[in-house]
Amino acid sequence: MPISHFFLIILVVAIWGFNFIFVKFALQEISPLLLCAIRFLLASVPAIFFIKPPAAPFRIIATYGLLMFALQFALLFLGMREGMPPGLTSLLMQVQVFFSMFFAAIFAGEMPSLWQITGALISFSGIGLVAFHLDKNGSFLGFILIIAAAATWGLGNLITKKVHHINMVALVVWGSFVAFLPMTLLSIFFEGIPSWIHSYHHVSILGVSSTLYIVYASTWVGYGVWNWLISRYPVPTIVPFTLLVPVFGILSAMVVLGEPFKSWKLTAGLLVISGLCINLFGARFFAKKLPQKPHFCEENKTN
Repeated sequence: MPISHFFLIILVVAIWGFNFIFVKFALQEISPLLLCAIRFLLASVPAIFFIKPPAAPFRIIATYGLLMFALQFALLFLGMREGMPPGLTSLLMQVQVFFSMFFAAIFAGEMPSLWQITGALISFSGIGLVAFHLDKNGSFLGFILIIAAAATWGLGNLITKKVHHINMVALVVWGSFVAFLPMTLLSIFFEGIPSWIHSYHHVSILGVSSTLYIVYASTWVGYGVWNWLISRYPVPTIVPFTLLVPVFGILSAMVVLGEPFKSWKLTAGLLVISGLCINLFGARFFAKKLPQKPHFCEENKTN
């Protein structure tokens, strides 16, 4: 993997890690489904008038938009509205790594290697350590919604793998437009027009700027670059990098929200990063360390 692609991955996971703080701010002023509708409206209009639809069957684009965008973020925003804090949410969303590997093995035949499984288990121990120490200020319903959102992300990664060599920015734009329509209807049906009016009269500069970050940084830059990378590398190679998202999420919560730094957070972060390194570099590192057996023909020549 070129170093430039590595830094692109780090940029994406940093954007997504900080995103949970902005989602929290936006949800304080805008209802969840309406926030989803606004996100996908701004991510698709006016871009759809200048960017052609991606060269893929419309059913794939529609499935991507409904699954990766509409369903995932409706579940995510609803879960956070139900009381799941940003740090815990950023952590739980990384279960999508295991959903992605599982779905890739079942539907795409991309079996993870022993090193990838080992790295994932070590990283998961770090995630478990964080979950064990987090304050019990979430809700069971919120927990279920976040896990469901992670599962839809894992399925969405497989859809991205199916559409090779297409314009990934176009996929984000048109997928967002597909997601905008049902989210608007769902917001009207479940939240009602009065919630729209209330959000309009109570939204502040913080709410607007948070929404713009969610739209342009998280959706356009994040998913545009992510889809481009997913289309070029195996899922088990790229997806584990998202285990760094809660590292950025926890750090941003410490800086912005003033959450105290504790030693177990450092330990958990080291476990996550160590597991990721084993996942990515373990096989190559140990292959160099193991002595190479001489080839049978070379042995005969020396005799």
